[in-house]
Amino acid sequence: MARRFVLQREPELEVPARFTLDYADALNEQQYAAVTAGNGAFLVIAGAGTGKTRTLIYRLAYLVESGILPEHILLLTFTRRAASEMLARASNLLDGRCQRVQGGTFHAYCLSVLRRYATRLGYPENFTILDSSDAADVVDVVRTASGFNRSSRRFPKKRTLHAIFSTCVNRQLPVVEVLEQRFPQFLELTDDIESLGRAYRDYKRQYGLMDYDDLLMQTGILLEQDADVMRAVAEQCRHVLVDEFQDTNRLQARLVELFSSVHGNVMAVGDDAQSIYRFRGAEPENIFAFPERFEGARVLRLEHNYRSTQPILDLANLLISRASRRYDKKLFSDGRDGEKPGLIAAPDDQTECRFVCQMIALLREEDVALNRIAVLFRSGFNSYALEIELNRRNIPFVKYGGVKLSEAAHVKDVMAFLKVVENPRDASAWNRILLLLDGVGPKTAQEIIAWAASGEGEPFVLDDRPFSQRYIDALVTLFTTLRKVRSEELPLQAQVESILEYYEPILQRKYFEDFPKRQQDLDHFVGLTSQYTSRSGFLESLALDPIELTALEAEAAEDDEPPLILSTIHSAKGLEFDTVFVIQALEGVLPSGYAMKDDEALDEELRLLYVAITRAERNLFVSYPTVQQRRFDEAYFARPSRFIADVDESILEPIRLEEAPSASSESVPALGPPATGLPESTRSEERKPPSDDIAGLPF
Repeated sequence: MARRFVLQREPELEVPARFTLDYADALNEQQYAAVTAGNGAFLVIAGAGTGKTRTLIYRLAYLVESGILPEHILLLTFTRRAASEMLARASNLLDGRCQRVQGGTFHAYCLSVLRRYATRLGYPENFTILDSSDAADVVDVVRTASGFNRSSRRFPKKRTLHAIFSTCVNRQLPVVEVLEQRFPQFLELTDDIESLGRAYRDYKRQYGLMDYDDLLMQTGILLEQDADVMRAVAEQCRHVLVDEFQDTNRLQARLVELFSSVHGNVMAVGDDAQSIYRFRGAEPENIFAFPERFEGARVLRLEHNYRSTQPILDLANLLISRASRRYDKKLFSDGRDGEKPGLIAAPDDQTECRFVCQMIALLREEDVALNRIAVLFRSGFNSYALEIELNRRNIPFVKYGGVKLSEAAHVKDVMAFLKVVENPRDASAWNRILLLLDGVGPKTAQEIIAWAASGEGEPFVLDDRPFSQRYIDALVTLFTTLRKVRSEELPLQAQVESILEYYEPILQRKYFEDFPKRQQDLDHFVGLTSQYTSRSGFLESLALDPIELTALEAEAAEDDEPPLILSTIHSAKGLEFDTVFVIQALEGVLPSGYAMKDDEALDEELRLLYVAITRAERNLFVSYPTVQQRRFDEAYFARPSRFIADVDESILEPIRLEEAPSASSESVPALGPPATGLPESTRSEERKPPSDDIAGLPF
């Protein structure tokens, strides 16, 4: 037997620092303090627009120039693109050594660890990684094998089940809590879903499979259960840098502790005021608990904003100061001049839309490109009325974070009824309606369409044709509804109400997984009809041209410019625009009605408005309608969001809308000269350039 000789680990040689970069000259005072911080734990609270990425890049370069081996620096981000861009910029700043930094997403780094040590967990080295689609398919296999596909009760579909299991893992919650919070319609199936979750876990282990959530969870289990692996991994992480720490979930925050457990050097950069992804599993508590989790941690701040004018920052500072829990900071800018943010109380939804469109035309005349203007809102349906008005004025736009009104499947269903009533020969609309009926398949639908579109007899009156008993009752009910809607005396809104009365049982059956949300969409759809007197006019307004752009950087067609941006606030985080409109700033919308009884949820809604406001560089307008139309009710007075209702006029300046003496403003061509009646203060003479435990599943 060979004798053993144990090689002792050589201490890492610290190369004397020879800095080639002038860090003090390249950074402001607060950035310099963060970049040159020594060893230990640091939380950098980086306010919006304060150069967070620049600070991380220079920190990487500084550590390398200080003699830390690049391979012993770990940079964790939320996207591969963010990691690669930071490393590329750091390499351009310094030299190629920065490319050797361990950088990537949490999932990518955990995968690299598991590839080395998966056998310690009972997995093969060549385990298969399941993407979300593959994972849902595996759930379906287990669901079928367990017999739940034959359940007499309505059982969740595969993607819903996978979403439930994923939330359980990332938020470390039991199934029952996830169901209570997100899927209350399945609460009575808690035991079955828990059983299926265990079967899904066992199936993956049996066949050497890991989904994305397993990459995090199994890494945590590995490090906590195997001291040798923990020491080997953590020793290689001499410095850990984490981007967007406010977006980490409980698993990720625990992994940061584990990776930095040997050397204790960790710098987490983030902004508690921009923590808005709790619905995705992000845990705001992580950033607040950082000083307790890491002994001796220091909190640094970045407050010098390079994006917005000071009047915009004054509003942002005021709003975030009202959060019940926060890190104190005060954003300031070199651009102290600028218009105050404007508050517009429009008489109704249509007037709010007219204001936005006419102001866009004014800005366009001042050479502000359309894609430098953004209209932001809480939820996708908040922009439906505006989309109609933009289309009417031929103002091109692209929408992010929500489905356009005419593209939502359930809205297209309802519109099909209106189209058939308007044109009984519309075969496409007929096909959509008929396939909603039980017992009617594509072949039967085509036979009925051929008969209905033949134009013989009165529309929507069944003749003596021997229709199958499988669907005759459904046809009778359908045709009765269509005849009622076709009545010339019935106002458009009442027509839509009749359709929804018929359609809502179908909605619940067809979209059982998320029908409450879709039902809310349809409530707003009804409200839009109050602006129209004719069915044909309404359908024409909704016939928007399809928009195929899929990225903000998409190039415009020849001789055209990139379009206006419509976006949910969640989808706009990280972006910036010359001008921002925040629309539908109403109580019950922003904050959402679902957040009213939850202090943590209200804080997140406030942070959401803060994120929207800090996207603006030069101009900011916050608007809301004072009167709205509620389904099953008369028009009612709406209340402005509690977040803006009592803001002093010195910070949020009211803008009074006045109608021009004539209706000529309504004939203003798209992107034409500004209409009269807009606030004089918006005209600028000189435009400035934009400048806790991980082990085990909770079931």
